[in-house]
Amino acid sequence: MSRRILVVEDEDALCTLLEYNLEAGGFAPVIVRDGDEALLRLAEEEFDLAILDWMLPGTSGIEICRRIRATPETRSLPVIMLTARGEEDDRVRGLDTGADDYVTKPFSVGELLARIRAILRRGGDEGDALKAGDISLDAATRRVHRGGREIHLGPTEFRLLETLMKRPGRVYGREQLLDLVWGRDVYVEARTVDVHVGRLRKALNRPDETDPLRTVRAAGYAFDETYG
Repeated sequence: MSRRILVVEDEDALCTLLEYNLEAGGFAPVIVRDGDEALLRLAEEEFDLAILDWMLPGTSGIEICRRIRATPETRSLPVIMLTARGEEDDRVRGLDTGADDYVTKPFSVGELLARIRAILRRGGDEGDALKAGDISLDAATRRVHRGGREIHLGPTEFRLLETLMKRPGRVYGREQLLDLVWGRDVYVEARTVDVHVGRLRKALNRPDETDPLRTVRAAGYAFDETYG
């Protein structure tokens, strides 16, 4: 069965381009032209990935992304922001809101399809359950728990934590994490890693809890081998 992709975009020409190329790529696109309708479709239907334009009639793409992450039924849905806003602050804001990837207009359709496939591959990986201290990760069910409570992570944060937990103590450079988490066939800026590590820390840690993620200056990140 083809993967269903929700495309929320108000430019007619771009909708036509995306619909044609997604279908040619083996996907089943659902085209929606305003944010309010997108929220209704998300509440009523299941999708494998969402592509959101930043600026939309009605509810903005950023707000849709925020609501996706705040809703239990959709919080694990991969999201790609598609926007003409290319400044670094805008990219960081989009990622901070919960987007898994960020594509700036004008863009290569081939690159967008590669990013979609990379994200969907991440979501399909299954491995062993991992545990360290009071943190447990189950790759088969895509669930993370800490101290008895469930930690809700987006697909990119889940894959990032899984990668680090598999080799406690190993320091991964940003370029290594980009290859392992995002995939070698997709270009993502190294700064993106820092944003997602920050989001992962925020989700994992309460104020009175030890941070299991270790930042190694000028080197990268590691899951602390002494944790637990």
